Formats: sequence, structure tokens, C-alpha cells
Amino acid sequence: MTPLYARHKRTSLAIATAVAAGALLATGLTTGAAAQTAALPTGKTTPLAGSPLLLSASARTALIQKADASKVETAQRIGLGAKEKLVVRDVVKDVDGTVHTRYERTYNGLPVLGGDLVVHEKAGKSESVTKATRTAIKVASLKPLVTTAKAEKQALTAAKDAGSAKTAADQAPRKVIWAATGKPTLAYETVVGGLQDDGTPNELHVITDAATGKKLYEYQGIETGTGKTLYSGTVTLNSTLSGSTYSLTDGTRGSHKTYNKSHTTSSSAGTLFTDADDVWGTGAASSSTTDQTAAADAAYGAQVTWDFYKNTFGRSGIKNNGVGAYSRVHYGNAYVNAFWDDSCFCMTYGDGTSNTHPLTSLDVAGHEMSHGVTANTAGLNYSGESGGLNEATSDIFGTGVEFYAANSSDVGDYLIGEKININGDGTPLRYMDKPSKDGGSADYWSSSVGSKDVHYSSGVANHFFYLLSEGSGSKTINGVSYSSPTYSGTTVTGIGRAKALQIWYKALTTYMTSSTNYKAARTATLSAASALYGSSSTEYATVAAAWTAVNVS
Repeated sequence: MTPLYARHKRTSLAIATAVAAGALLATGLTTGAAAQTAALPTGKTTPLAGSPLLLSASARTALIQKADASKVETAQRIGLGAKEKLVVRDVVKDVDGTVHTRYERTYNGLPVLGGDLVVHEKAGKSESVTKATRTAIKVASLKPLVTTAKAEKQALTAAKDAGSAKTAADQAPRKVIWAATGKPTLAYETVVGGLQDDGTPNELHVITDAATGKKLYEYQGIETGTGKTLYSGTVTLNSTLSGSTYSLTDGTRGSHKTYNKSHTTSSSAGTLFTDADDVWGTGAASSSTTDQTAAADAAYGAQVTWDFYKNTFGRSGIKNNGVGAYSRVHYGNAYVNAFWDDSCFCMTYGDGTSNTHPLTSLDVAGHEMSHGVTANTAGLNYSGESGGLNEATSDIFGTGVEFYAANSSDVGDYLIGEKININGDGTPLRYMDKPSKDGGSADYWSSSVGSKDVHYSSGVANHFFYLLSEGSGSKTINGVSYSSPTYSGTTVTGIGRAKALQIWYKALTTYMTSSTNYKAARTATLSAASALYGSSSTEYATVAAAWTAVNVS
């Protein structure tokens, strides 16, 4: 579960996407026009050779089945050991025919956390492999020396520090191979629920060395952070009529639904919003649990986010399978946050201070649902540098959603959460042109950046994206003034937001893995720029220059 922002600068708790999470997704080899089409980047009349195809459900299924049928041969071809097995997680096919297949691994039947990899193939031949860990998976003994009771106790203690009152684990310790950091180790993974100290649901995963009892890692599975909307004005919403009653169900976008939590914090979906006249909300905030305005904002945010991903990248929904997530509003009492939860495949919004400041603005919606995209592609661990990249990815695509909407009530900008006024003084949560303006985020990479809360270590990638898009120096965009510095005072000339988005998306979906850090992100985005625009292109050179400008080399 990922909240929108950190209420406490607590670095001992790593909030993360589950390393081994991920559905078995598919793409296909069918070549008919109805089966696969390419999204066109802004200003382009023909698709880029390295851009992903929008595949039909049957085409995706065909590719996943093909990859699954040949996974034993693939494991041998890329040099995995006899005890290692591949599990197909996702497949992306490019316009030029290149297929990128993402796998999880098992070792002697145990899940390998941090063992994910991507095989890149063209014309049926492997061109390269991107691995989360290059260390060979080999464990001397699969017999634990530590009891499951000790592992559970350790996890409960960690969860208590985060605010949970749980006295038993939600999921009993399971044996895994921990390979995300250091030498592969037999370990236990324990999951504890409850609530964190700010009211955010808790899904704390604790990794314990099964031989020594040492805590190896911990992370959260919860990722923070005609309708008359509060933030986007009067908009068109798709609803579904049943008899004489409309429900806030969008049948054109994977049947996305919007539910009312009525200020409760249970794990249930809540009550589906219904209406007699198909006019949702009043355009004003209300503390009433029956208020539809927050629901209208949430439904609009889901609608625009779906369209952004489909029309910009050829992605059909968060999981790229044509199925919509669902949204929940009025969560908790005066809950000042929002979060994505991959376990329920849902987006949840609090009502903010006094229950009258819902966190349902457009960039927040795009941000949180993009955590779902990350969870179902690279699966970036929500801790350390990979956690900062996870957060930045949501800021980057949330910004893309806001610009894509072209809504005059909430114009596109490089500010995060500027509408929801969490700080109480009209300032945004984060600034992409100079992240340190928020008082905590990093403008540049340093060896200590990974120890920051992920909402602050994200500043390095946010700054990179702004420089790649708009360049350094002072300028005004849509009425907002920016002034973006560089690490050594160099000048960067941007390539435009549309190209920058294409590069980041391709890097995320085909070249990043669960343990990608900033140095690896540089490599991934350069690989993406090369695939899309060529290694001698201006775009490639600018990616390198923008990373150098934030001290990543």
C-alpha cells in the first residue's frame, strides 16, 4: 500500500510493493489490425519502432501461453540452474516485433524475492536479459534453523512500531529465497495487517533470515499516495443505468466502480454510488458521508488515467488486461492521505482535514493508480533508491495525466498535489523543477539518498524528468513559473514532455526490475531512448545529460 505522502519522516519502515506480487499476464503473436495497434506519441503520425503495441485480449493470451510453454527452454538458454524455474508475469510486444517477457523465479519450489528478470527477444532469438540480481541463486540448505514463531514475533514488533495493534500475523511466515539484497538466503516472509499510526491500512512484509533470525528487510504492501467535481469543474462521467437507477460504473473502461466508505476503515469495498438523475455531486466539498462530489472527482480521475495510458502508451488498464480497478472515497475520519492497494486492486481517498478537503484531485488520482502500473510491471521495491523511483514514477505519470486532461479547472503543471492544500498554506506537496523547495526532497543523487523516505528520495528522478522534458533554467508554463538548477551548473535543453513520458514508460515496463537503483535507472532510460529514437539521437544524448545534471552517472 502506498500513501501519497509521508506524514512522518520515518526511515526504519520501508513501504513497498510486494516483490513477488504480480498476475500472470499475456500478449499475443496475432498480427491482424484488430489484434494489435500502436499508440501514437503526441505529434507523431506513425508509431515509433520501439513503442509498445496495444494488444487484444486474445493476442495477449496467445503470447503468454507461448512464453509459458517455452519457459523451461528459456531458463536453460539464459543459464539458470537446475533448481530454478521461471514464472511468466508480463509480456510486452513492440511495433518492431521485439518481445519483452518479464518473469519471476522459484528455487526448489520456493519463491525467489528479487529474482525477477526480463528477457528481450527479436525474431525468436534472445537479444539480452535484464536481471534484478546478477548473483547466482544457490542456497546451501533449505532447512530453517529459526522457528516460524520467532519470525512472526519479529514481524509483529516491526508492525507495532508502525502503529499496528495486531497480535497475530495476517499471513503465517512462509519460506522464501531472499535475493533482493546481498547473497541469496533462505528466509521467512511474514505479513501483518492492522492500521498504521496515521490511519493508513497496514500490510507490512517482514523478511527474516531463516538461519540466524536476523531481520533482512521490511516493506509495506500499501502504496500511498455529468459530474460536478471539486477540483476539475463540470465534467462528463460514464455511468450505468439499471431500471431507473444509475450507478457510478464506467462500462467503457473496464467497469471501473466508485464506492462510498462512509468514513469507515474496513477492508470492504463499501457501497456503490447510485443516483436517480445521473448528475453527480454539487461542485462543493461536504463532510456528509453521502456527498457525491468526492466520488465525481474520483471517477473522473480514473476515467482520465485510463485514457492517458491507453492513448499515450497503448496500455489497456492498470494490469494491461482491459479490467478496471475500483475507487473508494470517504475513507476514515478526517484521513489526510490517499493510497493504492494492489491486493484489492483499488484506489482509496481520505476526506482530509475536517472531512472537507478530499484528496481526489486529478494528479493524485493519476499518481496513485500509477502505483498499480508499477506493481504490475517493474515491481520496484518501495524502499531505498528503488522506492524513490517507485514514487517518482507515480509523480511523473500523475503529471502526465494532468497535462493529458487539458482541463481548464486544473491545468497541467509540474507540481504535485497543488489542489489539495495538505500543507494548509496553498503550497504543493512536491516540486519537480527543484524538489528541495518542499523542505525534504533531494535535488541530486548522493550516497545517502536511499536512506531518505521514498517521498523525498523521489526528488532525484522527478528533477531528472523535469530537465528531460523542459530543460534547465527559468521559464513559465501554463502560468506557473519554474527555475530548475543542475548539479554542476550545466545547461540542459529539454526534448519535450511527450518524448520524456515515452522513454520513462518504456524503461519501466521493459528495462527496470524490482531492485533498480538510480544508476540502473540511468541505464534503463538510455536503453529505452535507444530503442525508441536511436543511440545517436538527440533524445538519447539528452537522457544522459539530464541524469548527469542530477549527479547520476
